Amino acid sequence: MARNILILGASYGSLLGTKLLMAGHNVTLVCRAKTAELINRDGTEVRIKLRDEAVHRAIFSRDLPGKLDAVTPGDVDVSRYDLVGLAMQEPQYTNHTVRVLMIRIAAAKLPCLSIMNMPPLPYLKRIPALAGMDLEEAYTNAQVWERFEPGLVTLCSPDPQAFRPPEEAANVLHVGLPTNFKASAFADERHNKVLRELEADIDAVTLDGHDVPVKLKVFASLFVPLAKWSMLLTGNYRCITAHEPQSIRDAVHGDLKRSQTIYDHVDGIARRLGADPQDQVPFAKYAKAAESLLKPSSAARAVAGGAPFIERVDLLVKLISHQLGVPNAEIDRTVETVDQKLNEKIVQGGSGAQ
Repeated sequence: MARNILILGASYGSLLGTKLLMAGHNVTLVCRAKTAELINRDGTEVRIKLRDEAVHRAIFSRDLPGKLDAVTPGDVDVSRYDLVGLAMQEPQYTNHTVRVLMIRIAAAKLPCLSIMNMPPLPYLKRIPALAGMDLEEAYTNAQVWERFEPGLVTLCSPDPQAFRPPEEAANVLHVGLPTNFKASAFADERHNKVLRELEADIDAVTLDGHDVPVKLKVFASLFVPLAKWSMLLTGNYRCITAHEPQSIRDAVHGDLKRSQTIYDHVDGIARRLGADPQDQVPFAKYAKAAESLLKPSSAARAVAGGAPFIERVDLLVKLISHQLGVPNAEIDRTVETVDQKLNEKIVQGGSGAQ
């Protein structure tokens, strides 16, 4: 049976969307009016490298069995959908029309699968050790999440790396690292049935007889997506420096011993919260993957481009580590650097406006 999936965010969201379309499900991407017009006219193009192939394949939505459309937040009919994918950067949820849509999604009690780096607050409330912590400071606007029932929100570890090539139109996505989305289960078995259907359908997809990477993997554990935190704190946020941004490879391999210390500390925090070591990715495997990540992280590129707000997983982990009584000087230093760069941008913006 074809499911109808609503995905907020047409950039990274088009990767999950393409996998669902290939599996015969219908997808609606929520985005700006101009992007929606482009997608409704031309569809999307996701470039992905199949195993043992030297060049990326271009996968066009118009050639796939599922139906794709795109709408602005104000034009969504929430009654049409079985599941919502949250694929926008966390600061984007503060946009007024997106906030209104989020209120409607919460009221409709639709299950929400996040593929954001920043875990939605209701998901964190499902983890007993975090439920009582004060973590709102890490969010651009924590009120966005107030109406959501925790059991209806779950998280994928957004391990696949993808970006919009700057010279291309807004409907093109290039996948740099085609790893899997690893999702925690919902609280309700009815919603997990949908999730596992999607997992099986995506798994069965082939292209010219070849397996297609970037699967959806569902886990009973709430802690599997937390494995991404070690990667973000070791690589992505350390791409932000006092000067120009550096690549993830350089952030990790510039001082491998220091990187491993940070990585191990964040893994230790996840274990204190309840993660099993089996939920985690060994440092050596991450370091190997980082060798091919030759660009600065999206967070570093956003800061360099003048963004006043970015997703703050670095700050979230700092707040958790301090409230657990295990602060870390390297993490605190990273947060300080990110704060400093964001403040610079705000000050520059302010002085430019006078």
